[in-house]
Amino acid sequence: MDTVTFSVENVRKDFPILSATVHDRPLVYLDNAATSQKPIQVIDCITDYYKTYNSNVHRGVHTLSQLATEAMENARLTIARHLNAAHAHEIIFVRGVTEAINLVANAYLSLVPRGWQILISAMEHHSNIVPWQLAAERYSLKLRVIPMDSHGVLDLEAYDRLLKAENTALVAVNHISNALGTINPVQQIAEMAHKAGAVILIDGAQSIPHMAVDVRAIGADFYAFSGHKACGPTGIGVLYGRENLLEAMPPYMGGGEMIKTVTFEKSSWAELPFKFQAGTPDISGAIGLRAAVEYLQRVGLEQIAAYEQELLEYATAALREMGGICIYGQAPQKASLISFIPDGCHPYDVGTLLDNYGIAVRTGHHCAQPVMDFFNIPGTVRASFAFYNTKEEIDLFINALRKAIKMLR
Repeated sequence: MDTVTFSVENVRKDFPILSATVHDRPLVYLDNAATSQKPIQVIDCITDYYKTYNSNVHRGVHTLSQLATEAMENARLTIARHLNAAHAHEIIFVRGVTEAINLVANAYLSLVPRGWQILISAMEHHSNIVPWQLAAERYSLKLRVIPMDSHGVLDLEAYDRLLKAENTALVAVNHISNALGTINPVQQIAEMAHKAGAVILIDGAQSIPHMAVDVRAIGADFYAFSGHKACGPTGIGVLYGRENLLEAMPPYMGGGEMIKTVTFEKSSWAELPFKFQAGTPDISGAIGLRAAVEYLQRVGLEQIAAYEQELLEYATAALREMGGICIYGQAPQKASLISFIPDGCHPYDVGTLLDNYGIAVRTGHHCAQPVMDFFNIPGTVRASFAFYNTKEEIDLFINALRKAIKMLR
C-alpha cells in the first residue's frame, strides 16, 4: 500500500495468500491471533536479503557482511523508534515472546532475594506462566495470581492487596489477552507495580499488530512481542528492556557474539544488546521484521485500530443475533477477537466444519488452559480479525457457522 489513506481493498492487494482457495472456496482467514499473514513488501525484503547480500553480521570486513550488519542494525533502530525506547541497544532480538520471557525469568530473577513473589494474571498465555513457575522453583520465589471476573476483567483491588501483602519482585501481564481479547490497563498496572517497588514485564504479542505502543509512556520495564503476529516472519521477536535493568542482568545464553574476551579461565561479556544475543542471529528475520513494522506504520496504527474495532462490533452483533452463542471475554476494552461456543457444539467440530467452507479459525484452549478452567469449558472457537479482513468475510463466516451448527445439533 503506497498511500496513508486506509483502504481495505488496497491493503488486501499486498497479501498474496488472501487470493488463495481452501476446499475450492475463497480463503477467509480469521486466525490472526495465532499468526498474521505477510504482505509482499515483507516477503520481497527477505528474498532480497538472500538473493543479494546474504552474509553473517558483525564479524566481517567484506562488503556483504557490512551490508547485512547495516540492515540488521537499522532494523533494531526502527523498532526502538517504533516502541519509543530510549536507546536502540535496549532492543534485544529473540525468537519470540516465549524466549523473551524465559530470558527475563532466568536472568533478572537470579538477582532477586529469595522468598519474594512474582505476580501474573489469571488470563495469561502459557508462555507467561510456565517460565515463572520454573524460575520460582529455581530461585525459591513465590508465584501469585491476579484474579479476573466473569467478563474477563482483572480485579485491580485484589492486585493492590497482593502487591501490599509481600515483597514483589516482578509483575508479568499481557497487554491483550489472546483467549479473551481483553485490553488490560497496563499503564495503571505498571504504576501500581512501581509504587510497590516491583518491575513489570508486558507481553505485547497481541498488541503490537493492533495499536501504537509507547513503552516509556506506559511504564514498561520489559516489553516483548513476536514478529509473526505483526505481519513479520516467524522465529523473530523482540525483548525491550530498560538499560539499567539489562546492564545489571547476567547473560542468559553463552557462546559467540555475546562475549568481550574469552580465556579458559574466565570470559567477559559484550556490551548491550549483544550480551543477550549469543550465536548467529536470525538476520533475515530481523530485516523482515523491520519491513513489517514499516508497513504497519505506513498503513497507520490508529487507522488499523479503528477499522478492527468496526470489524469486532460487526461480528459480535452478528453472533448475538444468531442466538445460542456464548461469548467468553466481554471486557469494555477489547481487541478484535471473539472466543465463543455455540450451545450443544464442541469447538473442534465447529472448527473442522468451518474449514470445509474455507473459514480458518482457531479452536481449543489457545495455550490458556487456566482461562478455560476458570469458565469450566474445554476450549472455544476463536475468530480473530486483522485490518485486511472485511465485513463480507465476516458474513461468509456467519453463514458457514449457521450451517455448521445446524449439522451438529
